[in-house]
Amino acid sequence: MVAEALDSVPPALGRLMRNVAVTVEEHGGPGNLLGLYEGVPLTARGHEYSMAMPDRITIFRKAILAICTTEEQVVNEVRTTVVHEVGHHFGIDDARLHELGW
Repeated sequence: MVAEALDSVPPALGRLMRNVAVTVEEHGGPGNLLGLYEGVPLTARGHEYSMAMPDRITIFRKAILAICTTEEQVVNEVRTTVVHEVGHHFGIDDARLHELGW
């Protein structure tokens, strides 16, 4: 589902994603997080950005399953969470992502 969600990112944006790894972990992170972006957003990378470890987008499987009751809800929540975390990779903050429905 995570791969399908990544495939749904418009190709023009997908081509801009740089140095980011997406993983799925069984158990959640801090709080009730469904996903977590860790790294340096593209908008904050200057000419000195090089030789850095990849940014990480982590999707927390059990946290998503805990809030969903149907497979369709899981699919939708995975997509929403992936797009939300990709948004952070592009430098979009939580407030703006929520305004956009992500």
